[in-house]
Amino acid sequence: MPPRDNPTARQARLGGELRKLRDRAGKTAREAAGLISTDQAKISHMEAGRIGISEERIRRLFVYYSCDDAALLDALCAISREHRGQFWWDEYRGILAPDFLNVAELEHHAVELRYLQAVTLPGLLQTDDYARALFSGAIPRLPSDEIQARVDHRMRRQSVLDRENPPDCEVIVHEAALRMRPGGRAVARKQLEHLLEASERPEVMIRVIPFASEHFVDVTHTTLYARGVVPQLDTVHIDSPFVGLFLHAAADLEAHRTQLDLAEQASLEPDESRSFIHHIARDL
Repeated sequence: MPPRDNPTARQARLGGELRKLRDRAGKTAREAAGLISTDQAKISHMEAGRIGISEERIRRLFVYYSCDDAALLDALCAISREHRGQFWWDEYRGILAPDFLNVAELEHHAVELRYLQAVTLPGLLQTDDYARALFSGAIPRLPSDEIQARVDHRMRRQSVLDRENPPDCEVIVHEAALRMRPGGRAVARKQLEHLLEASERPEVMIRVIPFASEHFVDVTHTTLYARGVVPQLDTVHIDSPFVGLFLHAAADLEAHRTQLDLAEQASLEPDESRSFIHHIARDL
């Protein structure tokens, strides 16, 4: 099978973790290739996520790399068992850019989601009309079928909160996002009402950073911190109108955990936040 041109974020993470283990063990790609009876080029492809690797080979490499982290082994084997086409977002492959699919994949497999939002609300809590208004303002302008595909995809992402064991979801949103009116007053009011309904879910916690907060927190970019089943699979997604970044280096993860903790300290308590949102919605 030829190498993948566009591995998913999780396929790349599987390979990246194997590369980290090999480096930590002081083994060369040639030595790893010899162990599993392949060539050095295929080891490079595996570690880049461009070709798959079987559970049996992962287990042999773990022993060779002297790694006894059973939780990490189980998590990487689970990724190796995943196949293209088995998840709903695969239906959008070739229709939407890979970042859309990778975000859905990230949210689906996370055990905890933490969002920091500056001027918009997180996709998991958006209404159809609100999402449509945001995509309609994209630059360059999108054709109607592209807008519809993006809206449909965003609405389907929300199913992660409806499953039997949804991830815990913390949303820290700046007051600026609550006062934005994409689509007009009626759309904005309906969106805030939807946000209030979502805040009643036991797994969803919404906190607001008001303009009056005296604690400055840099919320320039939309940030998602997705906690994986093991710490090695934690991922940060930074979103902007033109590019999305997926970060998983230890220093990046630590920096964004600190940022989110500071934002939480600067925000109102959940009950206060609900009251705050209610007053803004009432005035629309």
